[in-house]
Amino acid sequence: MSHLLEQMLGVRLPLRLRGWDGSEVGPPGAPVVVFRNRLALRRLLWQPNELGLGRAYVAGDIELDGDMYEALRRLDDLLWQQPERAAQRGGILRGGMSGGETVRDLIRLGAVGPAPRPPAEEASLRGNRHSLGRDRRAISHHYDVGNDFYRLVLGESMVYSCAFWRSGDPDGGASDYGLADAQRDKLELICRKLALRPGMRLLDVGCGWGSLAIHAAREHGVSVVGVTLSHEQVEYARKRVAQAGLADRVEIRLQDYRDISDDPFNAISSVGMAEHVGLAQYAQYAALLFRRLRPGGRLLNHQIAALHPTDEPATLPGPLARLRRQPRSFIDAYVFPDGELAPGGATVSLLERAGFEVRDVEALREHYARTLRVWVSNLEANWDEAIRLTTPGRARVWRLYMAGSALSFEAGRIGVNQILAVKADADGRSGMPPTRDWLR
Repeated sequence: MSHLLEQMLGVRLPLRLRGWDGSEVGPPGAPVVVFRNRLALRRLLWQPNELGLGRAYVAGDIELDGDMYEALRRLDDLLWQQPERAAQRGGILRGGMSGGETVRDLIRLGAVGPAPRPPAEEASLRGNRHSLGRDRRAISHHYDVGNDFYRLVLGESMVYSCAFWRSGDPDGGASDYGLADAQRDKLELICRKLALRPGMRLLDVGCGWGSLAIHAAREHGVSVVGVTLSHEQVEYARKRVAQAGLADRVEIRLQDYRDISDDPFNAISSVGMAEHVGLAQYAQYAALLFRRLRPGGRLLNHQIAALHPTDEPATLPGPLARLRRQPRSFIDAYVFPDGELAPGGATVSLLERAGFEVRDVEALREHYARTLRVWVSNLEANWDEAIRLTTPGRARVWRLYMAGSALSFEAGRIGVNQILAVKADADGRSGMPPTRDWLR
């Protein structure tokens, strides 16, 4: 079986393999990939790449026995290979394997047969890419999976973007400074960068479960309009706002950013939302935010970025994503359908073309890697409850994508930046301090 898999996938497998009959092959001491049934082989026969592996894992046809981070590191050559190499592979069904002995082995192992149906957790979107309707369905696929499930993973802060770790043990040791503290510090960092003051109006685009809106209103005395396309986020955020006694200052809307028509705001935050916009729509997105901002107002754009990009757009991060767009990556199929990344420099250029003046860019790549590892730990510590709240397949998706994303940030394949921009007055005044001391 090991020889067949290496032929199908086009790489040497640096892991141990355990078949459904209990037999094992591979390097001693390595993490073990357990093939629970013949369907796992058939999935890889039809899809001999990262998507086939992902489908088999989500469906429960394969298991990982051992450290997931180590397993993903050892599969690095398969998960991050160059597109031209991926195109050369393809398995026996695409001419990548030959020989009567190989065919006989596949038949003997029960791998030959019709293509297995993808797991139910796989997204299937129709309509024009980034149309209003399709964007709503894409957001719902990822965010409307249960607020209780997200609380299990994200913790009490309910913030679904990288934390800002001022202290604590980065290796996960005992510390009085934890995820909730780091997320609070991230929210405060955003508010300080926006220079929020009582009486201001803040627009929070992609407001999630309302954490930033509540923090800004409670700690800085501003009025906030938060918009999201997730029904479950709206319901949860509105309850939190009411419980905090801030209903007179915080409005949470189920609304697309393209439908915002309010009078201009003093400040705008966009945290972990621009990745969903789409590269073709980004100029329109930046221009809309510019129109919605008063002269002298600031924009804080917190966005995952493609590092060392090719000339082609990148997909969102994950354990099985590649920098170049390929037909149906795991991350597109299961996690962030239609998501796209832009290099940081491209984002800065598009904001400047819209009229903004970019004043500060802060890279937080290592902060996101550390945050993701905490989220994975939260999920694994509450695995049975996570399955009860969603499905076994959905819990597997989140574990795989978050662990792989942590490794991607650590390896410098993807990054995340906070870009602070200002809409200068007509006479060019930015209202910005002359030094960066105020940031700390």
